[in-house]
Amino acid sequence: MAAFPAVLRSEWTKIRTVASTTWTLASALVVTVGLGALLCSFTASRFKDMTAAEKLSFDPIMISFAGMSLGQLAMIVFGVLVVGTEYGSGMIRTSLAAVPRRGTFLLGKLTAATALALAVGLATSFLSFFIGQALLGDHGTDLGREHALRAVLGAGLYMALIALFSMGVTAVLRSSILALGILMPFFFLISNILHAFASTRKVAQYFPDQAGSKIMQTVPDAVNQVQAPYGPWGGLGIMALWVLAAVAGGYLVLRKRDA
Repeated sequence: MAAFPAVLRSEWTKIRTVASTTWTLASALVVTVGLGALLCSFTASRFKDMTAAEKLSFDPIMISFAGMSLGQLAMIVFGVLVVGTEYGSGMIRTSLAAVPRRGTFLLGKLTAATALALAVGLATSFLSFFIGQALLGDHGTDLGREHALRAVLGAGLYMALIALFSMGVTAVLRSSILALGILMPFFFLISNILHAFASTRKVAQYFPDQAGSKIMQTVPDAVNQVQAPYGPWGGLGIMALWVLAAVAGGYLVLRKRDA
């Protein structure tokens, strides 16, 4: 029986030796920081043209994380590849032969990948914040502002949870193509479309991305933001429940089905 530290080392080796996983994490950082910087620069240039109401409800921290909407897609791809590659390559049979206890195998894989996603997520969130606030100039803020540190740390945690959720879903579906075919449209299109209409918003606001992203918001009535019946930590808690359900489902499928 493989010891858990040995499983962690094995999974870490798998992740770092696959070029696609490295590139997706790098893409998550570059896209999130780059798009956030672009929007902060644009906002600073047109700030004087904003209405008084828009200025009063302006959230300089949330705008620096505007690139998260695209950056999270790279995190989804990372999560899918970490698990889906095992099935696509047939490596899953070798992995389970080396680690017969399937729960230990899955826990090791998810722990190693989530730790890496969290490290990249935190690096992304802090870079997005500092670069964004620098570009906003006099309209920006700093970490000393109320709730600022919570928002920055929460943004990094949000990215890690997105990756972990994607790993759980892929473990359930056992296919990278199928997982991407469901997760990409769900996060990029369906969630945003349903949240845009009042008739469906009451459901959409409990989706993992809509709920979890509230952790990055520091102005409750910010421009283009809709009030939710829960706070920042409540929203992250809702997202965590989605993640827990996905991981539990992945474990049950792995335990019950042959490799």
